[in-house]
Amino acid sequence: MSVARRWSDLSPRTRKIIIAGAVAESALKAVALVDLKRRPASEIHGPKWAWLPGLTVVNSAGIIPLAYLLRGRRQPGRPG
Repeated sequence: MSVARRWSDLSPRTRKIIIAGAVAESALKAVALVDLKRRPASEIHGPKWAWLPGLTVVNSAGIIPLAYLLRGRRQPGRPG
């Protein structure tokens, strides 16, 4: 049986790493959501509505926002 660790039990270094990760994930999500809202559906791989829950609900350690930003967008004027 494992004992749950509390925030106060963590070292200052570990706390900083967790905070930095949370800030990075939040920033990636914000950038991806703004881009998703502004970009026309024709420039997105897959339906816009399918990206929304993945970007907002899923805690993905930045994987889903990065996937959207790197592979989910089409370049204007280029076929799919």
